[in-house]
Amino acid sequence: MLYTFEVFPPKPTSPVERVTGCFSALASLQPDFISVTYGAGGGLNGGAITCALAERLKNEFGVRPVAHLPCIGYTREEIIRTADALASRGIRDVLALRGDRTDDRPQEGDFRYAADLIAFLREHWGFHILAACYPETHPEAASPAADIRHLREKVDAGAEHLISQLFFDNTLFYRFLERCDIAGISVPIEAGIMPVVNAKQIRRMVGLCGASLPRKFAAVLARFEDDPKSLRDAGIAYAIDQIVDLAAHGVDGVHLYTMNDPEVARRITDATRSLVQVSA
Repeated sequence: MLYTFEVFPPKPTSPVERVTGCFSALASLQPDFISVTYGAGGGLNGGAITCALAERLKNEFGVRPVAHLPCIGYTREEIIRTADALASRGIRDVLALRGDRTDDRPQEGDFRYAADLIAFLREHWGFHILAACYPETHPEAASPAADIRHLREKVDAGAEHLISQLFFDNTLFYRFLERCDIAGISVPIEAGIMPVVNAKQIRRMVGLCGASLPRKFAAVLARFEDDPKSLRDAGIAYAIDQIVDLAAHGVDGVHLYTMNDPEVARRITDATRSLVQVSA
């Protein structure tokens, strides 16, 4: 069973040490890889930040890095330069994404969907390509069936590994795996788990990805959102409970959205390490 982390680059106004300072602690937990989201700032600058952080993970901390690469609003030339920069630094794993639609980034570009980017990367570079999936259906998909068809297109284009968006109801993830199996999607699918340590932050994330809040999870927020320490403890416990259940069901892996907080990652890892190893 894979056990992996995600980190995100700092804002342009923040020092890079705010992220790199947590690398050593996260690396000591021995994840199978750490993915780095696309840097803030847009254009080539965002890719440069992600590339630099991925290179440091690889060279300074001995961790396999996965670099996020979105395509919406980017030209073919921009993608080529970013992909070349990753390859020249020995970054072999790329999470190919369409990317979020934003007001400050033009929507026109040479790649309309993630599958288009995946096919392009597969043709011109030797990357190991990962892609994203949505257990509760992409917010823009016409239907769950249409979403699975689009996911199959990503796999057919060359995606060899899938990482799910966050979810809080494991039953929905298991149903999603069944739909993938019926559609002939057989690549590894990691379950994306985000520990709830900040009520405002989690509501923003849920709004972006469309994840539902089961009654048990909603009760945690309602009871502890005004008590930061208790919410942190309850959120960590909830994530641990999810991972225990996922391990018992023999999932391919767990991808922990660390929010750049190594202490949260450590507490979850310490509580589940033997389960992950037994399931490997």
